[in-house]
Amino acid sequence: MAEAAREPENLEQLLERIEQADDDAGGRVSVGALLDAVGHRSFGAILLAAGLFTVLPGPADIPGVPTLVGVLVLLVSGQILLRQDHVWLPDWVLRRSISKRTLEKGREKLERPARFVDRLVRPRLVWVVRGPGAHVLAFGCVVVALGFPFTEVVPFSANLGGGALALYALALIARDGVVGLVAHAVTLAAVGIVLRGLL
Repeated sequence: MAEAAREPENLEQLLERIEQADDDAGGRVSVGALLDAVGHRSFGAILLAAGLFTVLPGPADIPGVPTLVGVLVLLVSGQILLRQDHVWLPDWVLRRSISKRTLEKGREKLERPARFVDRLVRPRLVWVVRGPGAHVLAFGCVVVALGFPFTEVVPFSANLGGGALALYALALIARDGVVGLVAHAVTLAAVGIVLRGLL
């Protein structure tokens, strides 16, 4: 699928782009088609999914899950640092698919929360999320990812790290530098909690 000329500028547009993704696979949409649909913003989309997954108490408390999420975040963040245009994922991941109906249901559930968040975020302090600023955001994600293995022994720290990732993702998607700065602050807090728990 050819990449759309204009990138999504908020969560609602991102959800619409994901819903429109189609690779004619019998009512199913592959991960590769989804990434093609969101284009450059696939970085933010994957980081957002990782952040939301680990911010929830249940998944983040399963042994090994934060570490696995950390590996994914390192892969994605590293490609931002290397100035890649799109996320590279192994072929076996790109071939995985989800039903179109499931995507539609997911969009319906997320539509109202996305609309609420979009009212709060907007392009501000764009230098924080562009050029060198984007690399600083990616480095923040790397710090969170490297800390995830240690969060498995410090209660609730993985949830805080997931919150930081979600904020980094929102900053990248909405070009909101204020959210990016908040993400840095949350990351520092998470690092402090982990160090205090380990020492």
